Amino acid sequence: MTSNGKAQTLFEKVWDSHIVREQSEDTPAVLYIDLHLVHEVTSPQAFAMLRERGLTVRKPQQTIGTMDHSTPTTPRDAAGIIPVADAMAAKQLDTFSKNCADFGIPMYALGDEHQGIVHVIGPEKGLTQPGMTIVCGDSHTSTHGAFGALAFGIGTSEVGHVLASQTLLQNKPKTMAITIDGKLGAGVTAKDIILAVIARIGIGGGTGHVFEYRGEAIRGLSMEGRMTVCNMSIEGGARAGMVAPDDTTFDYIHGRAHAPKGADWDDALARWRQLPTDDGAAYDKEISIRADELLPMITYGTNPGMGMPITGAVPSPAEESDYNKRIALDKALAYMELAPGQELLGKAIDVVFIGSCTNSRISDLRQAAQFIAGRKVADSVRMMVVPGSQQVKKQAESEGLHEIFRAAGAEWREAGCSMCIAMNGDQLQPGEYAVSTSNRNFEGRQGKGGRTFLASPLTAAASAVAGVVADPRPLMAAQN
Repeated sequence: MTSNGKAQTLFEKVWDSHIVREQSEDTPAVLYIDLHLVHEVTSPQAFAMLRERGLTVRKPQQTIGTMDHSTPTTPRDAAGIIPVADAMAAKQLDTFSKNCADFGIPMYALGDEHQGIVHVIGPEKGLTQPGMTIVCGDSHTSTHGAFGALAFGIGTSEVGHVLASQTLLQNKPKTMAITIDGKLGAGVTAKDIILAVIARIGIGGGTGHVFEYRGEAIRGLSMEGRMTVCNMSIEGGARAGMVAPDDTTFDYIHGRAHAPKGADWDDALARWRQLPTDDGAAYDKEISIRADELLPMITYGTNPGMGMPITGAVPSPAEESDYNKRIALDKALAYMELAPGQELLGKAIDVVFIGSCTNSRISDLRQAAQFIAGRKVADSVRMMVVPGSQQVKKQAESEGLHEIFRAAGAEWREAGCSMCIAMNGDQLQPGEYAVSTSNRNFEGRQGKGGRTFLASPLTAAASAVAGVVADPRPLMAAQN
């Protein structure tokens, strides 16, 4: 609570504790940034600006770089090196390496044992902590909000501003509580929760707001599940997504490389326990969803809001009352070559992708491997499994997960963003259909002319085995 006894939300507590200068009618607030994550794609122009203006990085020790977007995920050569065949990608990686070296920024290069997707390595190294402000030149920075941090993506010019000043100009968002009560049924995962939320509110439903996910089902998720939910907050239009820290959070952080140690841990824990929303605090907007009513979800269109239960049918544009939504749906169905009323169950697919900053952590890979063990990927399907970091890859291999995937006929790759963004040779061919665990299904997102159905790792694995879009639940029942 504030000194005057006013109840505060989690977001308000983090925001207020980082204000350098209050927002006014004419100017945004100046917000202090605790952690700045950088990668090779959105940073070159920012570093060029620093050089042009003769500036240094204000807090290099609070800036961490990793190579992820343009990195190939193909196997290492005989010398243990991952070859970069794409000339533009190679230039980006070389430029990033030079920029980090010149400005004194710690960086995990391609092939480093700690390299990986920026939103995977932050949490796994203990860099992401409750109560922090975290930014990155990447839309899905909201992932880190799973720890009770205020984390959001920024543009290239803002990357330069944070590098130079460790602050950022920001207008204060509103708040929206999303309560998921009840227990998830068999085959329903964190990915299904967030796809259901976005299907309900639409891609603009959270515009101008920070989401706080609450309720029994959210508390029941692992930290990795919470990261999946927060990761896609931006797809619902939100500025960020947050989950209040609890013992699940603290247990995950404890002992990690950058976590507080000894007395500092005790002090941090005392601060973090004050972060959850106060009783009686008000939100600007609230919605509730019953977890026990959720089914496995899948998208059918060209934005993440075009989602439905996997047993559903594609909606008809004629039944959409909003003109703009009707036109968008009509255009999406034409691109996807789907018809109103069509079921997706049984729809033939070409590729299954398990990976991305949404679903490439060890629990995602375990879930998919457990399902696919003893089964075979359909002959008509190419299945790619891409761990989110070299550490995730190492852990998975120590558990033999890579052998399960390979025995089933799937490709086991090096860490990176891979097919999520199709910047590195991992992409769909025109006309191909994919079931993907990534976060966006925009036209051409996974390759020019490619068509993407977003789903959970379980649904993706089931579809790989079936060769068509498949509900994982019947196959799970048969497995048991």
